[in-house]
Amino acid sequence: MAVSRALRRLLRVRELQEEQCRLAMEAAINDLHRLEAALRGAGERERIGRRLIEASAHSGDLPDRLAGLEEVRTGARFALVLEPRVVAQQGVVEVRKQEFLEKRIERRQAETLIEETEARDAIEFGRRSQQTLDDWYSSKLFHRSPKRVRPDSGKRMFPAVQSSQSEPSVTPTES
Repeated sequence: MAVSRALRRLLRVRELQEEQCRLAMEAAINDLHRLEAALRGAGERERIGRRLIEASAHSGDLPDRLAGLEEVRTGARFALVLEPRVVAQQGVVEVRKQEFLEKRIERRQAETLIEETEARDAIEFGRRSQQTLDDWYSSKLFHRSPKRVRPDSGKRMFPAVQSSQSEPSVTPTES
């Protein structure tokens, strides 16, 4: 049984679905990386604010101290907003990865089914080819006419033996 067009179409659909899931997973991973980078940026902003506060304590510059306090507060607020988003995005990434793996499994199952069908077809083709050869050879053997033995075939088989027995032997007696 040849691989049906429907089975090949199913494989193509599975490949497309896997590709879409892979792209969705990569997009989710990119979003996660973007949120993590923003969270790191918020932490960096908070550290810069602390350094400003420390520098203003040594210099006595009040605007730098206020700017530093505002940077610390803004960084902490951003971190409070971003942390739950990062956690949520991690969940989305896990779901997308699972969907991608499921689609990959489905595609591989379709590939395996096609490969098994092709292997069975190849085995069946080999069997049919061998059967054809066997039939051809056996038809050649049985269609040959057997060699018929002629009644006088014994004389022709050993002519030297038969001729010496049928003819009288002549011995030279004259000396």
